[in-house]
Amino acid sequence: MGCIQSIRCKPKSFRDSIIVLELNTSIDSNPTSIDEASSVVLRYRTPHFRANARVLVPPVAAKETWTIGWIQACNHMEFFNTYGDKGMSSWELPDLRDGKIPAISDSDGVNYPWYGNTTETCTVVGPTKKDSKFTVSMNDNFYPSVTWGVPVSDSNVPQLSSIHRDQSFTTWLVAINQATSETLVLQTIRWRMRLRIQVDPEKPLGHRAVLNEPVAQEQPQILGKNEPIPSNAMVKPNANDAQVLMWRPKNGDPVVVIPPKY
Repeated sequence: MGCIQSIRCKPKSFRDSIIVLELNTSIDSNPTSIDEASSVVLRYRTPHFRANARVLVPPVAAKETWTIGWIQACNHMEFFNTYGDKGMSSWELPDLRDGKIPAISDSDGVNYPWYGNTTETCTVVGPTKKDSKFTVSMNDNFYPSVTWGVPVSDSNVPQLSSIHRDQSFTTWLVAINQATSETLVLQTIRWRMRLRIQVDPEKPLGHRAVLNEPVAQEQPQILGKNEPIPSNAMVKPNANDAQVLMWRPKNGDPVVVIPPKY
């Protein structure tokens, strides 16, 4: 878990006067859980990434509106489901995969560019006469379903043999002026979620899957120097809408199973 405290003297502008009083981030220590209740899909649930910040905004003299909150982008994604000697299915972000963009928005898909708009953001409407203190928090985890059978087959015969996932994210604590779009990056966090599940499709349902290393995830890093937010992280599409499910057979051409939503 990381924690940063900041103290500044005699602020002169909004940029200099907004203070992050405290910042905490962690990934829960519990391992990924596996659910084999369904005869159609395997489900797994990873531990949660969490970030919360206590922020102080001094009086805002002008008629300005500032929103402070969390923006997240995916920098890297490997998500492969192997089906023995048949091939593998793969969730992919084509532009990210091909190096056309450095990151893609992980917004909720509604409140761009924010990760969400409940606990994740707070808005200060000026003019204000007093300090504003508040906490903004967010959490993220994976809870997907993976078919036991080959996704391009009409048969549901269990052939899933392994799951590999490795994703990296950058999460920014940001203040944005709603009128001018001036954007201040207050803190930058990097985090990663990795997992590997080995599956024996010959075993009975409920006894097929085993979680391999890593059982515990690396803890997030609070960067000493903030990183700028790539433009793709601020706009549509988000990762959920841009991702494509591919079937990549051992022999033959790849097939698009689920196209992007945008």
